[in-house]
Amino acid sequence: MRRNTRKKSKTTVRVVGAAAALAMGAGGLVAANIYASAGETGASKGSAQNQALAAGSSTIDCPDVGQQLKAVPAQARTQVDKELALLDKQVSEAYQRLSTSQRAIQQDANFAQNAIVNPLKDKRKATIDRIVTAIGRVGTKPQGLEALAPCTLRATGNQPAASQPASAQPASGQPASGQPAAGQPAAGNGPVAADYVDITKVRRNVSTPRKSSKASRGTFVTKCGVNANKLYNSDNVIVAPGVTNGAHHVHDYIGNQDNDAFTSDQDFLKANTSCKNKGDKSSYYWPVLRLQDGTKEFDADRLGGGAEGNTGRILTAKQATLDFVGSPRGKVVAMPQLLRIITGDAKAFTNGPTNANASWSCTGFESKVQLKDKYPLCPSGRDVVRTFKFQSCWDGSNIDSANHRTHVAFADAKGNCPTGFKAIPQLVQRLVYDVDAPSLKDNGKTRPFFSLDGFPEQAHKPITDHGDFINVFDQKVTNKMVQCINSGRRCS
Repeated sequence: MRRNTRKKSKTTVRVVGAAAALAMGAGGLVAANIYASAGETGASKGSAQNQALAAGSSTIDCPDVGQQLKAVPAQARTQVDKELALLDKQVSEAYQRLSTSQRAIQQDANFAQNAIVNPLKDKRKATIDRIVTAIGRVGTKPQGLEALAPCTLRATGNQPAASQPASAQPASGQPASGQPAAGQPAAGNGPVAADYVDITKVRRNVSTPRKSSKASRGTFVTKCGVNANKLYNSDNVIVAPGVTNGAHHVHDYIGNQDNDAFTSDQDFLKANTSCKNKGDKSSYYWPVLRLQDGTKEFDADRLGGGAEGNTGRILTAKQATLDFVGSPRGKVVAMPQLLRIITGDAKAFTNGPTNANASWSCTGFESKVQLKDKYPLCPSGRDVVRTFKFQSCWDGSNIDSANHRTHVAFADAKGNCPTGFKAIPQLVQRLVYDVDAPSLKDNGKTRPFFSLDGFPEQAHKPITDHGDFINVFDQKVTNKMVQCINSGRRCS
């Protein structure tokens, strides 16, 4: 198995407190449809696109190359991972330029395409060529990847706060100077009022599937805290090993206390853990939730933080529960040590919902309503809840895969694993936040918006929520987990 063994250069940040001052990065998304109809003239089409882009209405939508790589030889994996991380960096930089180029776009309708999107295509093509070459040196060259180089400008759906013309209107909550007003998101980078819904007005959408008589009904509980010691970084050792700021957004970490871009398997096994059961050194991590209240966090001027549009006060969950549950169709087998699982899709806004697995709700509503593409507005006295149900089927041989997905799978609606896959304990992770419902009528001025950290071009959309898990249970605890679940007990 290939794992990064480079000498560690620590980038993890432990933060004790935060200053209360404004820190907003340069983002830019307040929407109108940038795509003109076929009947428009070139001049009016360009004018419509120009106006919308100048209002910060679009994002950059690029095909996800990594998801197309189902098989990468082990000898090529290190270089391929770094090239994939470079693709993410290129998109982030292009988006930042788009969001700070309103004046140039206003003056030239072709500026965004000619100065941002076309050069991005050329950079992506060169990077994709290196991926193809790296794989071809030790295996069969993948075909058709060059078609994934072009990107498009895509409307975000974010609506201006007032009825002013888009070209003249400052982004929500901003003064005419273009600098963010205290407590407001930067340049309309998100979130916006349309990203929220009153949960009391959503129809019931949760049903509980029946379990067979052979179901493994037990639950194994591990308690690892809520990241009260504030272990953060914007790396992702699963997707971008060896690359600092590979996630372009900040993660909360609980469990294993040694997780950054340079953490090796040996580092994980030797590390301390925040879990009460010291036999659980697993790493559990997820994008932080922030409150757009004007707080200047430790990363206000850093990549991954404010410099990439992730601004505001980081909220620590009041509760984080980690339950491993059984299969509705039969017994489970042990997870292999160092198994990696990613659930959800950090790029679901541009990739589409295929791999999305976001579940938002409120305490008291979880058994009735789960939201995928909206943040919940919870009634007074109720808390916001994020739930991740991880994949529960394993291919029986691999602890990871080239696209970090094909070695694990979800069971079908009846609880059956795909052919060739084995049922493993399913991690169900639940995060509870004490955060007030934002005031939508005044765009969060009275009660500020809350939102996920995310890749800059994803506009902080709730559908991009995701969770990561690396299994570092010792064998004795793993055996106890399986016995507990298969015998129908509740253990911790």
